[in-house]
Amino acid sequence: MALLIPFCTGLVFGFGLLLSGLTNPAKVLAFLDLAGAWDPSLLFTMGGATAVAGLAFRMARRRGRTLLGGALRLPGPGTIDRRLLLGSAAFGIGWGLAGFCPGPALAALAAGSVKPLLFTLAMVAGMGIFELAEYLRQSPRRPRTDTA
Repeated sequence: MALLIPFCTGLVFGFGLLLSGLTNPAKVLAFLDLAGAWDPSLLFTMGGATAVAGLAFRMARRRGRTLLGGALRLPGPGTIDRRLLLGSAAFGIGWGLAGFCPGPALAALAAGSVKPLLFTLAMVAGMGIFELAEYLRQSPRRPRTDTA
């Protein structure tokens, strides 16, 4: 049961992405093209998702536990720092260039097209580079011991 609920939730989420058109890069790019042939239809998807998420977060805060009884980990208020701004900018630039963001790209993989596959491979490579950079940044520096 602990794996069935996340699996079903992922299926419903993926189906919603397909139904809304978020897996179609042309539709996403038309939505982002405010100065050209703007397609505002994704506003309804985003508005609906925001409303549902708002209600779900409100209900979750009241419950204090997950539906399966596990610990609830909700995001708290945070600070807007350089890392958040750079990450948001990278996400937005990538979304605007490719027409994909992670969730829709993974859902679009089911279509067997090359574009979501290339995006997903690039995304995984970027995640790996980030993890390596974080590891190197947090590793203690060892002084050089070689004396020539």
